[in-house]
Amino acid sequence: MKVILVNGSPKEKGSTFTGLSIIKEQLSNNGIDSEIFQVGNKPVIGCTACNSCKKGNPICAYNDDAVNTVAAAFKDADGFIIGSPVHFAAASGAATSFMDRLFYSIDRQACRMKFGASIVVCRRGGNSAAFDQLNKYFTISQMPLVSSCYWNGFHGTKPEDIYADEEGVRILRTLADNMAYLIKCKHQSNIPLPAPLPPARTDFIR
Repeated sequence: MKVILVNGSPKEKGSTFTGLSIIKEQLSNNGIDSEIFQVGNKPVIGCTACNSCKKGNPICAYNDDAVNTVAAAFKDADGFIIGSPVHFAAASGAATSFMDRLFYSIDRQACRMKFGASIVVCRRGGNSAAFDQLNKYFTISQMPLVSSCYWNGFHGTKPEDIYADEEGVRILRTLADNMAYLIKCKHQSNIPLPAPLPPARTDFIR
């Protein structure tokens, strides 16, 4: 049982990393392994719609040690959590480019019924908009969203500030507890996944 944690902040050991570390510790307390991947401190090209990933092997053509590395680990994971700072009431540019490419290139069937969640940190505002943006990657990929006791936003300019946001820390720990519970329930269940329906696409061009 494993959860992939992705740090979409340009600061490798900043506030986003601190939030993910709180989750990692709480997952460990629940017997769930996890690994943090850093993707936000190097330039991450956005998706160029080259469709190379749709021609046989579902990997991204831009091998920048971000998307394909995480995609390989994600195949065997039970859950996925993306963390990002709030930039202009949205996820960071690196986090957005990373998520665009990951969820466009990855085999969608490999995502089905894995658990997803996002966390966002800001100094003061804009976290709800960024939180909503990131959750949409999961809801289009048949990944059940894991909730907490409030929206998954916490506050702090510096890493040490995070622990002063007691409600934010509680949100992060509750999120980890809930994800661990759902993963354990899935592993103990013998219920097969629902059969996928045939593809259907409607383009509103007329």
